[in-house]
Amino acid sequence: MSRDTIRIGHLSTLYHTAFLLRGSSLLADQDIKATWTLFPSGPDIIGAMQEGRLDLGYIGLPPVIIGIDRGLELACIAGGHIEGTVMIAGNTIRTLDACNDMAEFLSQLSGKTIGTPPKGSIHDVIVNNLLSENKRTDIAVRNYPWADFLSDALVNGEIAAAAGTPALATTAGRYGNARLVVPPHRLWPFNPSYGIVVMRKMLEKRDLITRFLTAHEAACEWIRKDPNACARIVAETTGMVDASFVLDTYRISPKYCAALPPEYIASTMKFAETLHALGYTSRLIGEKECFERSLIETLHTEPHHYTAGISGG
Repeated sequence: MSRDTIRIGHLSTLYHTAFLLRGSSLLADQDIKATWTLFPSGPDIIGAMQEGRLDLGYIGLPPVIIGIDRGLELACIAGGHIEGTVMIAGNTIRTLDACNDMAEFLSQLSGKTIGTPPKGSIHDVIVNNLLSENKRTDIAVRNYPWADFLSDALVNGEIAAAAGTPALATTAGRYGNARLVVPPHRLWPFNPSYGIVVMRKMLEKRDLITRFLTAHEAACEWIRKDPNACARIVAETTGMVDASFVLDTYRISPKYCAALPPEYIASTMKFAETLHALGYTSRLIGEKECFERSLIETLHTEPHHYTAGISGG
Protein backbone atom coordinates (compact mmCIF):
# COMPACT_ATOMS: atom_id res chain seq x y z
CA MET A 1 0.00 0.00 0.00
CA SER A 2 1.46 3.36 -1.05
CA ARG A 3 1.70 6.12 1.50
CA ASP A 4 0.03 9.48 1.17
CA THR A 5 2.51 12.19 0.21
CA ILE A 6 2.56 15.66 1.71
CA ARG A 7 4.79 18.54 0.59
CA ILE A 8 6.14 20.42 3.60
CA GLY A 9 7.99 23.72 3.81
CA HIS A 10 10.09 24.30 6.90
CA LEU A 11 12.76 26.56 8.38
CA SER A 12 16.16 25.84 9.89
CA THR A 13 14.65 26.38 13.34
CA LEU A 14 15.86 23.50 15.52
CA TYR A 15 12.96 23.41 17.97
CA HIS A 16 10.27 23.01 15.31
CA THR A 17 9.11 19.40 15.05
CA ALA A 18 10.16 19.31 11.38
CA PHE A 19 13.64 17.89 12.01
CA LEU A 20 12.27 15.41 14.54
CA LEU A 21 9.68 14.16 12.06
CA ARG A 22 12.34 13.95 9.34
CA GLY A 23 14.66 11.91 11.55
CA SER A 24 12.14 9.52 13.09
CA SER A 25 9.39 7.11 12.06
CA LEU A 26 6.52 9.25 13.39
CA LEU A 27 5.21 10.16 9.92
CA ALA A 28 5.78 6.69 8.48
CA ASP A 29 3.80 5.30 11.40
CA GLN A 30 0.90 7.40 10.10
CA ASP A 31 1.38 6.11 6.52
CA ILE A 32 2.64 9.50 5.38
CA LYS A 33 5.56 10.17 3.05
CA ALA A 34 6.84 13.75 3.25
CA THR A 35 8.89 15.80 0.84
CA TRP A 36 10.75 18.52 2.73
CA THR A 37 11.88 21.90 1.41
CA LEU A 38 14.00 24.28 3.51
CA PHE A 39 13.22 28.00 3.24
CA PRO A 40 15.03 31.08 4.59
CA SER A 41 11.94 32.54 6.28
CA GLY A 42 8.20 32.33 6.85
CA PRO A 43 7.41 34.87 4.11
CA ASP A 44 9.28 32.63 1.65
CA ILE A 45 7.11 29.67 2.67
CA ILE A 46 3.97 31.76 2.14
CA GLY A 47 5.21 32.61 -1.36
CA ALA A 48 5.73 28.93 -2.16
CA MET A 49 2.26 28.07 -0.87
CA GLN A 50 0.80 30.81 -3.06
CA GLU A 51 2.55 29.23 -6.05
CA GLY A 52 1.05 25.83 -5.21
CA ARG A 53 4.40 24.20 -4.39
CA LEU A 54 3.56 23.23 -0.79
CA ASP A 55 0.73 21.58 1.09
CA LEU A 56 1.80 22.56 4.60
CA GLY A 57 4.24 24.90 6.29
CA TYR A 58 5.94 25.58 9.59
CA ILE A 59 5.46 29.34 9.89
CA GLY A 60 5.30 32.20 12.36
CA LEU A 61 1.82 33.71 12.40
CA PRO A 62 2.63 37.26 11.15
CA PRO A 63 3.55 36.06 7.63
CA VAL A 64 0.31 34.04 7.62
CA ILE A 65 -1.73 37.12 8.51
CA ILE A 66 0.02 39.12 5.79
CA GLY A 67 -0.69 36.31 3.31
CA ILE A 68 -4.39 36.29 4.22
CA ASP A 69 -4.49 40.06 3.73
CA ARG A 70 -3.14 39.48 0.23
CA GLY A 71 -5.96 37.09 -0.57
CA LEU A 72 -4.51 33.68 0.30
CA GLU A 73 -6.91 31.23 1.90
CA LEU A 74 -4.67 30.00 4.71
CA ALA A 75 -5.44 28.34 8.02
CA CYS A 76 -3.35 27.68 11.10
CA ILE A 77 -4.44 24.20 12.22
CA ALA A 78 -2.10 23.64 15.19
CA GLY A 79 0.46 25.31 17.40
CA GLY A 80 3.95 24.08 18.22
CA HIS A 81 5.84 26.53 20.40
CA ILE A 82 5.48 29.94 22.06
CA GLU A 83 7.94 32.70 22.93
CA GLY A 84 10.54 31.93 20.28
CA THR A 85 12.10 35.36 19.82
CA VAL A 86 15.17 36.48 21.78
CA MET A 87 17.48 39.47 21.53
CA ILE A 88 21.26 39.22 21.69
CA ALA A 89 23.98 41.87 21.78
CA GLY A 90 27.64 42.33 22.59
CA ASN A 91 29.00 42.84 26.09
CA THR A 92 28.83 46.63 25.83
CA ILE A 93 25.02 46.42 25.91
CA ARG A 94 23.57 45.80 29.37
CA THR A 95 20.93 43.10 29.69
CA LEU A 96 17.32 44.02 30.32
CA ASP A 97 17.61 42.54 33.81
CA ALA A 98 20.47 44.95 34.54
CA CYS A 99 18.31 47.91 33.52
CA ASN A 100 15.41 49.47 35.38
CA ASP A 101 13.01 48.88 32.51
CA MET A 102 12.70 48.41 28.75
CA ALA A 103 12.98 52.16 28.14
CA GLU A 104 16.40 52.23 29.82
CA PHE A 105 17.50 49.14 27.92
CA LEU A 106 16.51 50.62 24.55
CA SER A 107 18.24 53.91 25.33
CA GLN A 108 21.54 52.04 24.87
CA LEU A 109 20.62 51.41 21.22
CA SER A 110 19.94 55.05 20.32
CA GLY A 111 21.40 55.76 16.89
CA LYS A 112 22.14 52.07 16.37
CA THR A 113 20.55 49.21 14.42
CA ILE A 114 18.80 45.98 15.41
CA GLY A 115 19.04 43.14 12.93
CA THR A 116 16.17 40.72 12.27
CA PRO A 117 15.15 38.12 9.68
CA PRO A 118 13.11 39.36 6.67
CA LYS A 119 10.44 42.05 6.83
CA GLY A 120 7.14 40.49 7.91
CA SER A 121 8.79 37.68 9.87
CA ILE A 122 7.67 37.24 13.47
CA HIS A 123 10.99 38.60 14.77
CA ASP A 124 10.79 41.70 12.56
CA VAL A 125 7.25 42.41 13.73
CA ILE A 126 8.10 41.96 17.42
CA VAL A 127 11.05 44.36 17.18
CA ASN A 128 9.13 46.98 15.22
CA ASN A 129 6.26 46.77 17.68
CA LEU A 130 8.70 47.12 20.59
CA LEU A 131 10.21 50.26 19.07
CA SER A 132 6.79 51.68 18.22
CA GLU A 133 5.41 51.12 21.73
CA ASN A 134 8.47 52.83 23.22
CA LYS A 135 8.45 55.62 20.62
CA ARG A 136 12.05 54.90 19.60
CA THR A 137 12.35 56.41 16.13
CA ASP A 138 16.11 56.73 16.70
CA ILE A 139 16.71 52.96 16.46
CA ALA A 140 16.82 51.37 13.00
CA VAL A 141 15.82 47.85 11.96
CA ARG A 142 17.78 46.01 9.28
CA ASN A 143 16.33 42.86 7.73
CA TYR A 144 18.46 39.92 6.58
CA PRO A 145 17.31 37.21 4.13
CA TRP A 146 18.63 34.39 6.35
CA ALA A 147 18.62 34.44 10.15
CA ASP A 148 22.05 32.78 9.97
CA PHE A 149 23.50 36.10 8.75
CA LEU A 150 22.70 37.89 12.03
CA SER A 151 25.64 36.59 14.07
CA ASP A 152 28.16 37.71 11.43
CA ALA A 153 26.45 41.09 11.13
CA LEU A 154 26.84 41.56 14.87
CA VAL A 155 30.51 40.61 14.79
CA ASN A 156 31.13 42.93 11.84
CA GLY A 157 29.50 45.87 13.63
CA GLU A 158 26.70 46.25 11.08
CA ILE A 159 24.17 45.97 13.91
CA ALA A 160 24.30 46.52 17.67
CA ALA A 161 21.75 43.84 18.55
CA ALA A 162 19.88 41.03 16.82
CA ALA A 163 16.50 39.39 17.28
CA GLY A 164 15.86 35.81 16.24
CA THR A 165 15.18 32.31 17.48
CA PRO A 166 16.68 30.79 20.65
CA ALA A 167 19.37 29.16 18.49
CA LEU A 168 20.74 32.66 17.93
CA ALA A 169 21.38 32.95 21.67
CA THR A 170 22.91 29.47 21.77
CA THR A 171 25.30 30.43 18.97
CA ALA A 172 26.17 33.69 20.73
CA GLY A 173 26.92 31.89 23.98
CA ARG A 174 29.01 29.21 22.30
CA TYR A 175 31.21 31.42 20.23
CA GLY A 176 31.49 34.29 22.67
CA ASN A 177 30.70 37.17 20.33
CA ALA A 178 27.43 38.12 22.04
CA ARG A 179 25.01 37.10 24.79
CA LEU A 180 21.31 36.95 25.51
CA VAL A 181 20.15 40.43 26.57
CA VAL A 182 16.35 40.08 26.39
CA PRO A 183 14.81 36.64 27.07
CA PRO A 184 11.81 35.49 25.03
CA HIS A 185 9.14 36.01 27.70
CA ARG A 186 10.15 39.69 28.08
CA LEU A 187 9.66 40.59 24.42
CA TRP A 188 6.08 39.40 23.84
CA PRO A 189 4.52 37.00 26.41
CA PHE A 190 2.85 33.88 24.97
CA ASN A 191 3.60 34.91 21.39
CA PRO A 192 2.96 32.03 18.95
CA SER A 193 6.44 31.50 17.55
CA TYR A 194 5.16 29.08 14.93
CA GLY A 195 2.11 27.17 13.85
CA ILE A 196 1.23 24.44 11.38
CA VAL A 197 -0.37 26.18 8.40
CA VAL A 198 -2.13 24.88 5.29
CA MET A 199 -3.94 26.28 2.32
CA ARG A 200 -7.62 25.84 3.18
CA LYS A 201 -8.22 23.52 0.22
CA MET A 202 -6.02 21.00 2.06
CA LEU A 203 -8.72 20.76 4.73
CA GLU A 204 -10.64 18.62 2.24
CA LYS A 205 -8.01 15.94 2.98
CA ARG A 206 -9.08 15.81 6.61
CA ASP A 207 -7.86 12.29 7.27
CA LEU A 208 -4.36 13.03 5.92
CA ILE A 209 -4.05 16.29 7.85
CA THR A 210 -5.30 14.64 11.04
CA ARG A 211 -2.68 11.91 10.70
CA PHE A 212 0.03 14.54 10.21
CA LEU A 213 -1.15 16.38 13.31
CA THR A 214 -1.07 13.11 15.26
CA ALA A 215 2.63 12.81 14.43
CA HIS A 216 3.26 16.51 15.16
CA GLU A 217 1.52 16.29 18.54
CA ALA A 218 3.54 13.18 19.40
CA ALA A 219 6.75 15.04 18.49
CA CYS A 220 5.85 18.01 20.72
CA GLU A 221 5.22 15.64 23.62
CA TRP A 222 8.47 13.81 22.90
CA ILE A 223 10.45 17.07 23.16
CA ARG A 224 8.85 17.80 26.53
CA LYS A 225 9.36 14.31 27.95
CA ASP A 226 12.71 13.26 26.49
CA PRO A 227 14.56 16.31 25.16
CA ASN A 228 17.91 14.50 25.25
CA ALA A 229 16.77 11.83 22.80
CA CYS A 230 15.11 14.42 20.58
CA ALA A 231 18.23 16.59 20.59
CA ARG A 232 20.31 13.64 19.35
CA ILE A 233 17.87 12.95 16.51
CA VAL A 234 17.68 16.61 15.48
CA ALA A 235 21.47 16.99 15.57
CA GLU A 236 21.93 13.90 13.40
CA THR A 237 19.20 15.00 10.99
CA THR A 238 20.59 18.49 10.48
CA GLY A 239 24.23 17.44 10.44
CA MET A 240 25.10 21.02 11.38
CA VAL A 241 25.16 21.09 15.20
CA ASP A 242 25.71 18.65 18.06
CA ALA A 243 23.07 17.37 20.47
CA SER A 244 24.15 19.67 23.29
CA PHE A 245 23.57 22.68 21.01
CA VAL A 246 20.00 21.51 20.33
CA LEU A 247 19.38 20.81 24.01
CA ASP A 248 20.63 24.26 25.00
CA THR A 249 18.29 25.77 22.42
CA TYR A 250 15.34 23.76 23.77
CA ARG A 251 16.05 25.08 27.26
CA ILE A 252 16.16 28.77 26.35
CA SER A 253 12.44 28.67 25.59
CA PRO A 254 11.06 25.29 26.77
CA LYS A 255 7.44 25.88 25.77
CA TYR A 256 6.22 23.16 23.42
CA CYS A 257 2.70 22.00 22.57
CA ALA A 258 0.49 21.48 19.52
CA ALA A 259 -2.67 22.96 21.03
CA LEU A 260 -4.38 26.21 20.07
CA PRO A 261 -5.52 27.55 23.47
CA PRO A 262 -7.23 30.93 23.99
CA GLU A 263 -3.92 32.55 24.99
CA TYR A 264 -2.32 31.51 21.69
CA ILE A 265 -5.30 32.84 19.74
CA ALA A 266 -5.37 36.12 21.68
CA SER A 267 -1.66 36.73 21.12
CA THR A 268 -2.10 36.10 17.40
CA MET A 269 -4.93 38.60 17.27
CA LYS A 270 -2.64 41.12 18.96
CA PHE A 271 -0.19 40.43 16.12
CA ALA A 272 -3.01 41.14 13.65
CA GLU A 273 -3.64 44.50 15.32
CA THR A 274 0.08 45.31 15.34
CA LEU A 275 0.52 44.37 11.68
CA HIS A 276 -2.35 46.66 10.72
CA ALA A 277 -1.01 49.51 12.89
CA LEU A 278 2.46 49.15 11.35
CA GLY A 279 0.99 49.22 7.84
CA TYR A 280 1.92 45.62 7.04
CA THR A 281 -1.73 44.75 6.28
CA SER A 282 -4.48 46.77 4.64
CA ARG A 283 -7.15 45.68 7.11
CA LEU A 284 -7.58 43.97 10.45
CA ILE A 285 -7.59 40.19 9.93
CA GLY A 286 -10.01 38.23 12.14
CA GLU A 287 -9.65 35.05 14.17
CA LYS A 288 -11.87 32.92 11.93
CA GLU A 289 -9.77 33.86 8.91
CA CYS A 290 -6.58 32.68 10.63
CA PHE A 291 -7.56 29.47 12.40
CA GLU A 292 -9.20 26.11 11.86
CA ARG A 293 -9.13 24.58 15.33
CA SER A 294 -11.40 21.55 14.91
CA LEU A 295 -8.69 19.05 13.90
CA ILE A 296 -6.24 19.68 16.73
CA GLU A 297 -9.07 19.90 19.25
CA THR A 298 -10.04 16.31 18.42
CA LEU A 299 -6.46 15.19 19.14
CA HIS A 300 -5.47 17.45 22.02
CA THR A 301 -8.40 17.41 24.42
CA GLU A 302 -6.52 18.17 27.66
CA PRO A 303 -5.25 21.61 28.79
CA HIS A 304 -2.30 22.99 26.85
CA HIS A 305 1.29 22.13 27.83
CA TYR A 306 3.10 25.29 26.74
CA THR A 307 3.98 26.28 30.29
CA ALA A 308 4.76 22.73 31.49
CA GLY A 309 8.45 22.97 30.58
CA ILE A 310 10.67 20.07 29.53
CA SER A 311 12.10 17.14 31.43
CA GLY A 312 15.36 18.09 33.08
CA GLY A 313 14.84 21.69 31.99
